[in-house]
Amino acid sequence: MSDTTKIEWADHTFNPWIGCTRVSPACDHCYAEVMMSQRYSRVRWGAGEERQRTGIVNWKKPLTWNRKAERAGTRPFTFCASLADVFDNEVEEVWRSDLFDLIDQTPRLVWLLLTKRIGNVQKMVERPLPKNVAIGATMANQAEYDRDHWKLQKVKETLNPLFTFGSFEPLLGPIQMNAAAPDWIIVGGESGRGARTMYLEWARGLREQSEALGRVFNFKQVGGSGKGNGGHLLDGCQYYDRPEVEALEASVDQPDDSQAA
Repeated sequence: MSDTTKIEWADHTFNPWIGCTRVSPACDHCYAEVMMSQRYSRVRWGAGEERQRTGIVNWKKPLTWNRKAERAGTRPFTFCASLADVFDNEVEEVWRSDLFDLIDQTPRLVWLLLTKRIGNVQKMVERPLPKNVAIGATMANQAEYDRDHWKLQKVKETLNPLFTFGSFEPLLGPIQMNAAAPDWIIVGGESGRGARTMYLEWARGLREQSEALGRVFNFKQVGGSGKGNGGHLLDGCQYYDRPEVEALEASVDQPDDSQAA
């Protein structure tokens, strides 16, 4: 809930509420659960457990970020719900509605809504998606990619987010993508106690596929349980690329000449 974040692919992190339930192998070593449930005993994790909405002061922070971005002429990437899931079945609908109101009020921010429940998105978005929203899905292995990438593609076709993105973190195995791959590919190994190994050839494979498919590639970290978590370089290079927001917005606003009569 801090003003800035150490996450390499975002500038801010905003948590409208806290709490979640494990639904993926990627959740096995969930840092949010360790921090908020086990260490601080603030929120109990799991099905049927109450999600805790954050306070008014926290909800005002994106408004401040938006004003600063307006003055600076920037478009900060804002990762929403690092300690929760926006499309959690156990979150009150009015909370989501309030969040979308806030997103509408902060057009300079690029809101990254990353979910492990991509199948819920279409049925839970009951209003036009704000133009500054990107939708992402966590896909940690081939089985999750095969199950969820087409759901993310359907979200792109029906809700028209600014762009889609896939979080292949923690990357738990090699993944073969296809032409329906997300627009932005974020790759990273697991970190912390008991971190599972990410072999570099898995990350190289996604980097090469991203290039072949014309996707934006971002490499977060090698991962591991040691100090430094293996570093942020892949084969000696840093990959912190992000989608070009202004170009994407311009393409959306550009009239379709093919429809002209």
